[in-house]
Amino acid sequence: MAADGAGAAAPIVGTTPDQIAEARDRRRHLLLLAPPAILLVFIFVYPVLGLLGQSVYKDGITLRFYQRLFAEPVYLDVLWLTFRTAATVTLLCLVLGYPLAYVLVGLPARLQRLLLIVVVLPFFVSLIVRTYAWMVLLGRLGLVNELLRKLSLIAEPLPLLYSTTGALIGMTYALLPFMVLTAFSVMKGIDGGLVRAAHSLGAGRWQAFRKIFLPLSMPGIAGGMILVFIMSLGFFITPRLMGGPSDLMIAMLIEHEVELTLNWPFASALAAVLLLVTLVGFFAYSRLVRLERMFEGTR
Repeated sequence: MAADGAGAAAPIVGTTPDQIAEARDRRRHLLLLAPPAILLVFIFVYPVLGLLGQSVYKDGITLRFYQRLFAEPVYLDVLWLTFRTAATVTLLCLVLGYPLAYVLVGLPARLQRLLLIVVVLPFFVSLIVRTYAWMVLLGRLGLVNELLRKLSLIAEPLPLLYSTTGALIGMTYALLPFMVLTAFSVMKGIDGGLVRAAHSLGAGRWQAFRKIFLPLSMPGIAGGMILVFIMSLGFFITPRLMGGPSDLMIAMLIEHEVELTLNWPFASALAAVLLLVTLVGFFAYSRLVRLERMFEGTR
């Protein structure tokens, strides 16, 4: 009996009451997190595993769908067009969004809040509705062409719709708020006293911006570019409605394989390659720019 009692008490020897309470709280927290964790695994992990499995299995394990993707030039052209379009949209959002975020930071609080509402207002309207609105504006008889003709700037309507230009305009408009909000959240945390100190030491406005403000805002630039680029890769509605026949992106190709040819394994292979390249690019970029600084800057 004595031996049994000593064995039962052994695990508790050297453990303080605080450690026991902490372990109990940890187990309670794990039990509380278990249901949502299982739900997330079922919603996110299981479909991805099913997609990967379907891309390598048809009447047995095979890699012919991946071989087809990389063996035929037409599919490589689609991949190249997708990444080129995503990179172009990212650059446009950076060029337009960074100055806007910089101006917002320097405004009075009341005006700043008002303009931020204007920035996020498009999120309250369906993307397809906004896309159709741009189609009306950019059409051959749309507001933009009519205005340019009345100003005698053009003689014939510009091909702004059903072209690469239309797809870029629509995607940039849809993704620009993400760049603005990401950059703004980091800029908001930059101590303005550092820039004023640089001015007091003789630095000009451009020099203070280049030496102080720009490096401190780099996490916002990196975070916004990653966010816009990744979202651009899988964009479907806007390039489908506003792009031309040659603007075939990978999401549109996946839709074609699923809806028309019913080639689910090949569509799964396309989606798997897109997912893999996106993850590789994300981790490589995060290593280059130290992505964790973005999260530090937004605290």
